[in-house]
Amino acid sequence: MTETDREYISNAGDVEKNKRHQSISRVRKRINEELPHDIDVLEEHHPELLEELRDVVCEGRADD
Repeated sequence: MTETDREYISNAGDVEKNKRHQSISRVRKRINEELPHDIDVLEEHHPELLEELRDVVCEGRADD
């Protein structure tokens, strides 16, 4: 997320409802559309970096 997305989503300061909604939509799009592609690229070209991503995202979760 961008710093602005973090600010809007966390309601830091006086954030307009519309701006917060737009940030949520942008982040959701990145998660659902861009992240899967990024994972594919990392899996093929830099598996160690993919493992770092998994460690951060899945921290505290049991391995499946």
